[in-house]
Amino acid sequence: MGKIQDYVIKNNVKPSECTYHTWRDTKNSKKELTGKMRVLVPKNSTMAMAEYTCPECKHSDYIEQEWKRPFYIKCAKCGFRMGVPKLKKEAKKDAKGK
Repeated sequence: MGKIQDYVIKNNVKPSECTYHTWRDTKNSKKELTGKMRVLVPKNSTMAMAEYTCPECKHSDYIEQEWKRPFYIKCAKCGFRMGVPKLKKEAKKDAKGK
């Protein structure tokens, strides 16, 4: 992972210049935090840049795809589906499960 960071540095991207930007841990099928996902959507763009380390197979990759909520990507190696839920919704779900 590093393409998004390179883009941010090269273009001097500030948070106010992004429609969306997050960097999160992702859960595998056993609900363990074993992967990572970073998503950046520059303002005035409909494309999301996404980097990930799959929580299932540990494959790392970079993709660009249309930005829409809810946002999901599939691992290019194993096909595991990873999502970026809204933080508020994710917090409620985690609290409910405890």
